[in-house]
Amino acid sequence: MSIYSQTTATYLWCAQPVLQAAVAVMLWRRKVQKRFPVFFAFLLVQIAAFGILFPLYGRSETAYFWIFWGEQAINAALGFKIIHEIFLDVFRPYHALQDLGTPVFKWAGAVMVLVSVVVAASNSFPQSPIIHAIVTLQRSVRTVQFGLILFLVIFARFLGVSRRQLCFGIALGFGFSAGVELMLLAMYSGRFIGRNHFSVLNMFAYDVSMIAWVGYAWFSIVVRETAVNPLRTQRWEKNLTDLQRVGPSDSLIPMFEGMVERAFSRSSSVDSGDDLMSGENGAQTPRAKSAGAGSKGTS
Repeated sequence: MSIYSQTTATYLWCAQPVLQAAVAVMLWRRKVQKRFPVFFAFLLVQIAAFGILFPLYGRSETAYFWIFWGEQAINAALGFKIIHEIFLDVFRPYHALQDLGTPVFKWAGAVMVLVSVVVAASNSFPQSPIIHAIVTLQRSVRTVQFGLILFLVIFARFLGVSRRQLCFGIALGFGFSAGVELMLLAMYSGRFIGRNHFSVLNMFAYDVSMIAWVGYAWFSIVVRETAVNPLRTQRWEKNLTDLQRVGPSDSLIPMFEGMVERAFSRSSSVDSGDDLMSGENGAQTPRAKSAGAGSKGTS
């Protein structure tokens, strides 16, 4: 790395704990850290990691290596949990949607870990399997973070989420840095940029994200907006609530049994109505007799 790139990267790296501390202090003073405890813990972990890694940089490569990648693994886990935290805040008025999303996030996290382990086990590169698994998990989380901000940009008005809310700002910061990182990874893989430019640009994008967090931590609002189409979301909420009342939440079998029983009961009622119309031995039914009498009377 050139002297210019190394100096720039050092300044960008040293700016991160300052911005993170500013965000943490603002969240604490506004007493909203309890609403986003995982994000608050993420900031504290980042600050503590800098305090440990910065003195080791260039002095103890082995200790720096293992502490750095251990921190990256923790960041990946916290980053995915922050996505779930933002999801719960977005769907706070809709309890049934929250209940549906929680197991989905758990299964998604398990699948990410499984994919990371499989990719690391089948790694043919000289890189350590543990590092390769962490990198794969990181990229998976970054992809979900970028998708989250796209989801909020598209559906924020339908859910009544203001773009001035803190949850939107947190998602915006993660989504911006994730999008830039994924784009830089694609350019680096295609050899359009070098490793030095990748590191500097990636750190710069992360610092810009933290500046956005500082602004949202200071100026964000708590009040939600009026949804553009609240009836659609309320219908989703009502349908999910009805499904939960059918049977136990841990099994869908009673729900399907009830649907089958209702279908058979409807078909049996239709068949019994046809039998009354035709009679058992071909005799004319009371409805047919009354119709015949009416026709004779009119003639």
